[in-house]
Amino acid sequence: MKSIFKTFLTVASALFMLFSLGACSKKVSEGTSIAVFIPGIMADSPIYANLAKGVQEAVEEYNNSLSQDKRPAQVFVMEAGTNQAEWSTKLTSLAATGTYDVIISSNPSLPEIAEPLTKTFPSQKFLFLDASMEGNSNIACISYNQKEQSYLTGYIAGLFSKSHKVGLIAAQEYPVMNNILYPYYARGAADAVSGTTCEFRIVGNWYDAAKGAELADALYSIGVDVILPICGGASQGVISSATEHKINLNWFDENGFAKAPGVIISSCMAKQALAAKEATAQFLTGGTKWGSTKVVGFSEGYVEFITDDELYQKTVHDSIKEKMNSLIASLRDGSFSLPEL
Repeated sequence: MKSIFKTFLTVASALFMLFSLGACSKKVSEGTSIAVFIPGIMADSPIYANLAKGVQEAVEEYNNSLSQDKRPAQVFVMEAGTNQAEWSTKLTSLAATGTYDVIISSNPSLPEIAEPLTKTFPSQKFLFLDASMEGNSNIACISYNQKEQSYLTGYIAGLFSKSHKVGLIAAQEYPVMNNILYPYYARGAADAVSGTTCEFRIVGNWYDAAKGAELADALYSIGVDVILPICGGASQGVISSATEHKINLNWFDENGFAKAPGVIISSCMAKQALAAKEATAQFLTGGTKWGSTKVVGFSEGYVEFITDDELYQKTVHDSIKEKMNSLIASLRDGSFSLPEL
C-alpha cells in the first residue's frame, strides 16, 4: 500500500506541476520537440551549461539544414535546482506533458529516476549523458570513460601527496561511483606511489557546501592532503576547507583551475558540449541506439587531462608533469592498459 500511495503522490504532484509549465504544456506541432532537464542551476555548473549549449547548437545546425517545407525542431530548457529530492517530481512533470519527443539530461543518478517513468509514460524517450543503463528501450546513455579519468586523477594525487593519504568526497553513492570513480582514483594514487591510501566520504546530496567543508576538515585532521570532490555545489565547501588548510584538490569534468589557483592541481575534463551536440544530432537524424550505453573517452576525444592551462604549469612541478605526460601518451597509443578492478 505504501508504494502505491507513493506512486499516486508522485503522479499527482506531477500533474499539479503541469500548470507551472504554462505554454510549454501543449504538444509542439512545429517539429521535433526536445526538453533539456538541468539537475541543478546552469550558472553554478559549467557541466550543465555545456549540456544545454551542445543541445542548442545541434538543433540550430539541424534547423539550418532543413528545406523550407520542413518544420524546425524546438528546445525547452528546465532548471530543476539543486534539491535532488525534487528531481523525480520535476522530471515526471516533463514526461507527463506528452510534449517532448526526448528529454535530455546529465547525471549518473538520473537513469534510475527515469526508469519507472518509462512504464508510466511508455512513449517518452530519455537521453542521458555522464550516465549508464542497459536494456531499457526508452533510455539511451553516453558514459565518459571514467576509468581513465579517475585513474589519471588519482595518479597525480598520489604523486602530489606528501602524507601518502588522498581522499574522495562524493555527493552520494551510485554504481559508477562505487565501481569505477572511487576504486580507479584509489588505484591510480597507489600505482603512482606505493602505499598511498584513499579515504572515501559521502555528502548525502549535491548542494550542501557546509557538509562538504566539514568532510574536508575531517579528512585533513587524519592527514589527507589531496582531495577529489565529486559533489556538485558541495564542492564549494571543499574548496574553502582546502584553501584554509593548504591542501590540494583534483577537479573533475571541467577546467577548474581558476576556481582555486594554486590549490587545484589537476583538471580532467569531459567534453560535455561536444557529446551533447553529437548525441542530439544523432537523435534528430534517427541514429540513437536505444537501450544501450555508449562509452567514450580519450581515444574518441571526449576526455581530456588538461596540461596547457597556465595554472597547471605554475602549480605542478616539472618532474610530475613529465610523469603525467608519459602516462597520458601511453594511454593514447595503447602501450598501457588500465588494470581491471
